[in-house]
This record gives sequence, C-alpha cells and structure tokens, in this order.
Amino acid sequence: MNRIAVLDAPSNLGLRMPGPGVVPGCYKLAGAIRDQGLLSRLGARDAGYVVPPRYDISAWTPDDGIYNSVGVASYTRRLASRIDTLLDAGEFPVVLGGDCSILLAPGVSLRRRGRYGLAYLDGSADFLRLTQAGRIGAAAGETLALATGRGQASVVDIDGLGPYFQDSDVVVLGNREDDGDGDNLAEAGIACWTSPAIQAAGPADIAEKILAHFSALDGFWVHLDADVLDISVLPAVDAPDPGGLQYAELIALVKPLIAAPGCVGFHLTIYDPDLDPDGRYAAELTDAVVEIMSARTG
Repeated sequence: MNRIAVLDAPSNLGLRMPGPGVVPGCYKLAGAIRDQGLLSRLGARDAGYVVPPRYDISAWTPDDGIYNSVGVASYTRRLASRIDTLLDAGEFPVVLGGDCSILLAPGVSLRRRGRYGLAYLDGSADFLRLTQAGRIGAAAGETLALATGRGQASVVDIDGLGPYFQDSDVVVLGNREDDGDGDNLAEAGIACWTSPAIQAAGPADIAEKILAHFSALDGFWVHLDADVLDISVLPAVDAPDPGGLQYAELIALVKPLIAAPGCVGFHLTIYDPDLDPDGRYAAELTDAVVEIMSARTG
C-alpha cells in the first residue's frame, strides 16, 4: 500500500460565522487530531500545512457570491498543488480540514489526472437546497454543487477544469432522511444512501455497491464530514443532528473503501475543537480514523 502522508488544510473560509464576530473553529481540527497521536499511530509521514487566507467577511454583500470567494479559489489552487505532489510521489494523502470547501482542491488535482469518483459522506448532501431557498454565502453549505460545476465560475471552473466530478461518478452517503436534497440528487442522477438506508441494508453491503459504482473509473476520493455521525456520539460539529451514523457503522462503511486499490485519498472536515473543550470527542474521532486507516497500515 502507498505510504500515508498527513497534510493539514485548516481552512474555514467556506463557513458562516457561528455568532457575531466569532470565527468558525474547525480550522483547529488538524491540531486537535494530531494531538491524539494520529501520525505515529498511522506510521504516516508529516506532509505539513497549507496556510489559508484570513477569514474576513466584514465587507461581504450578496452580490459577491460566496463568502471569501477569492480566498477559496486561491486556497484551492495551492492545496491542489500540494495534493498533486503527494500523488505524484505515490503517497496516500490524508488531509485534515477545515470545512467542506477543501474538497475543491482534491477535485482540481484529480480532474487534471483523469476521471475520478467521489464518496461524499456528510450529514447533508450540500447540493442545491440552500440555493433554491435563496441562501447564498457559505461554500461549505453547497460544496457538492460547486464540485459538480454548479455555482460561481471563479470557484467551480478553476483553470478551466470544472466540473471536478461528474454527477454519475458521485455517491452521497449518510445524509439525513430529511436532508431536503433527495429530489435534487435523483434529478441529477447522483446515487445516494441516507443514514437510515445504510443502517437498513448494512454498511458492508453498501460499501460493496459503492466500489462497484466506481469500478470503471481511474480511482476515487473519500470526503468525510464529521457531522455524518449522530449528535449522540459527536455533537462538536457546526450542524449536529440526530439520525446519523454510529461509529461502528461509519467504520464498517468507510474501511472497505479505504482498503480498495482505487481509493487515492481521504479528508476529514467540520469537527470543531471549540465545542470540545476537554478533547473527548477528538479522541473518539481520532480512534475511528485510525481504525479506518488500518485498512492501509495493516
């Protein structure tokens, strides 16, 4: 198996402020997970840190489109370049976010290389629901729409590469039953298994279906938003909700994906250490990531 390289991508550019003057805390995710000994437990190489632009929406107006759009585009290019370097070296990137907008970077990197799939694990599909409701501003709330070419041109068509993933090459996993994007996903032809559907069919069976879905592609990437987990096990996210996966279900679903030869990388987003002052949830989340990655570390 390719050596794991851990790269920090602590961008919070794609989120709304959780309160007046409060910067989203998910930029601290990487430090909190590293503090749990992730690198040594994985036997991973430290691939460093891609510094994001400053979060600043003080002058934002709706005419500007998404928050921090210039920063999101520039950061996507720089992070994609670092992911390119890891893939060129034959390494397996484990990218520690940040918010979900960091997905645009592996999207750009992989689009340069061929046609790749995306396993999108998230409590929300982040597709078109907010746009339809007239809400604009947060790229993290529309990440899948952006990654599939829907939205602001400066972000969805970086270097003329958009869309970064074809609709037919995306699988949404673990969104809630009441997510509101079900009809949108069906209309786009994007495969989807909600948390209840995964629980009913069994995570291992769903993993087999996902791998079959990606079998004709050049490979695939795994996006894991920590809010795919139920609020009872991980409340320290920006949008905690009931009806999500338990840790055992998440591991049973994702571990076979990571083990597959076609899987080329993984990232983790949205866990917020500001909501976890004693680090309890960081420890449990890190344990799960280590177990998932044991598919590659033995």
